[in-house]
Amino acid sequence: MASAQLGSFKVPLVDNEPLKGYAPGSPERRALEVALSEMEQQLPFEVPCIVNGREIRTGKPAKQPIPSDHARHLCSYYEADSDTVAAAIEGALAAKAQWEAMPWNDRAAIFLRAAELVSGKYRYKLMAATMLGQGKNAWQAEIDAAAELTDFFRFGVKYVEELYSQQPPKNTAGSWNRVEYRPLEGFVLAVSPFNFTAIGGNLPGAPALVGNVVVWKPSPAATYSNYLVYRILTEAGVPSGVIQFVPGPPPEVVAQCINHPDFAALHFTGSTFVFKRLWKDIAANVDRYKGYPRIVGETGGKNFHLIHRSAEIRNAVLQSVRGAFEYQGQKCSALSRLYVSSSIWEGGFRNQFLSEIAAIKVGPPQDFRNFMGPVIGRPAFDKILGYIQKAKDAGGEILIGGTGDDSQGYFIQPTVILTKDPRSVTMQEEIFGPVVTVYVYEDDQFEDLLQLIDNTSVYALTGSIFAADRSALITATSKLRHAAGNVYYNEKCTGAVVGQQPFGGSRASGTNDKAGSVSLFYRFVSARSIKENFVGLEDFQYPSNLV
Repeated sequence: MASAQLGSFKVPLVDNEPLKGYAPGSPERRALEVALSEMEQQLPFEVPCIVNGREIRTGKPAKQPIPSDHARHLCSYYEADSDTVAAAIEGALAAKAQWEAMPWNDRAAIFLRAAELVSGKYRYKLMAATMLGQGKNAWQAEIDAAAELTDFFRFGVKYVEELYSQQPPKNTAGSWNRVEYRPLEGFVLAVSPFNFTAIGGNLPGAPALVGNVVVWKPSPAATYSNYLVYRILTEAGVPSGVIQFVPGPPPEVVAQCINHPDFAALHFTGSTFVFKRLWKDIAANVDRYKGYPRIVGETGGKNFHLIHRSAEIRNAVLQSVRGAFEYQGQKCSALSRLYVSSSIWEGGFRNQFLSEIAAIKVGPPQDFRNFMGPVIGRPAFDKILGYIQKAKDAGGEILIGGTGDDSQGYFIQPTVILTKDPRSVTMQEEIFGPVVTVYVYEDDQFEDLLQLIDNTSVYALTGSIFAADRSALITATSKLRHAAGNVYYNEKCTGAVVGQQPFGGSRASGTNDKAGSVSLFYRFVSARSIKENFVGLEDFQYPSNLV
């Protein structure tokens, strides 16, 4: 596998994937409509486990429903059993030596080719799978399954090149110091979520790019789109066994992986509850492992918009509508806490906010007029409506929305709750749906409010500050220093872009290893320092030993 190193290669310049608009009559609108039509005619698809490049159909079939039309399912898939997981682990370990020995320029070329396949050949198929299977509208699918996934692969190559270039700045006379960034000893377990196809690609892709082998357990609610991503990586040249695709029940698959002595790292996006449990389970197993496993995770958020009295009302209104209700609030970064100064609230924000929300169309994502689609499934539907009821029982006022319809799909109307209790349940607990709770504060209480925002929630993922007054931005940024890993000025709290806003939060929101930046890749390598001496010793003694 190793090839002669006959040059010091530079990767091509990278840039963010240009976003297509999908305006009526545009070529991209027509291409996407064709892809959707073809997929609806051909479904349901069959998705096997894939271990060492071989398709495995276990005796445990399952289905991925279409959330906008739950009588139909996008695919049938086979859940990995214990024998399949064991084979996946052993096969990955067997593939490890050859993969990590592959020259860097060849690994880089594979992922650059994967980026081209995502942005070109498979763009609309990936988007159609994301729209049907995960309930995203065309724009949300574009910025996720097409653009962000492409960016993860392209910028990942750039960041690893930067990582490898970090070398000791000094060498004593007659010697040469260097550092190599080894893959971890063992295998990485990637557990990906339903809500971003791009994250499905990045969780196994980032560790693999630096030479690791990965067992990938996708979310049941994103099985088909993630399967397409796996196929793209294979077509791009990722060798068999390097990434093992094992859909299945999370507790069983994950437990078998983290109980293995060669478990080296967890790359996780999902719920805070599950992440904390996995952390405890890994800690309990520490004597079993060859090393200390790396734990990298991004979990929940209780994200805020803070509207200062100097804010430009129209922008704050529209940014808040997008932040709360794009993709039905099912983004880790979605707005769910909205703090508005009383003068702004009464000065036009309330009426404009409710008027804009009333214009939101809710329905199947295949209808391009719909800004919002379904929530992901029955458990989410019941949970979200349950939180709305809790808010009502606690005295919250439903200003708009508050209802759902599950007769065909899992649709919930965009909901705004007005509370007089800034520590009410919907101000503290993550809902993961199209629900935002508003607390109106007195203008002269701005600085006191900052402490309230900081300690109301256990999460610290994203937040936005809307103000024309620079001193207000400075004060809020300082006092909310640890309240959000991504903070925005006069911009919604969602929409981090690879290469522009590295993404991640701390506290209960995760390990803040910043996906979309070089920081993430440090977590999946183990550096080795090498010193080579060119001049031999003539005596073991030092001058200080002489008389």
